[in-house]
Amino acid sequence: MTRPAIVLVRPEIPGNTGTLGRTCVALDLDLCLIRPYGFELSDRTVRRAGLDYWKHVSLFEFDSWDDFLTRRAPRPEALFLYEEFGATSAYDATYPADAHLVFGQETKGLPPEVLDGRADRCLRLPMRSAHIRSLNLANAATAAAYLALRGHLD
Repeated sequence: MTRPAIVLVRPEIPGNTGTLGRTCVALDLDLCLIRPYGFELSDRTVRRAGLDYWKHVSLFEFDSWDDFLTRRAPRPEALFLYEEFGATSAYDATYPADAHLVFGQETKGLPPEVLDGRADRCLRLPMRSAHIRSLNLANAATAAAYLALRGHLD
């Protein structure tokens, strides 16, 4: 069984990636990044957001979604895709210990190759206000990680 992870597909903003690296260290999660990125991973803004914790991030990089599925090989039932149109609330999902929380680009969401055939794996984080379309990626992924781990944290 693979370790639980936050998975970022084609992240665009280095600060979000750095912040999520810090979250992964705090929660003992792997951080899986799927190329292409909208920044250089060595970008100082990634390191600045991750502070001195970045050196402790359990980081895995993949060239594509297919490369991720092949090399990481998460169980299909361990994949949770976060999209604003997800039919199921993130509160109603049952998360296994090896959950992989998958998030797309900040401006476009998840690409078709990730979503195709996986509508049953799509979750949404409920928002009460009609004045907002989405949450910041780092905030959304951190909220989702705490929800997913709520039965697995001491």
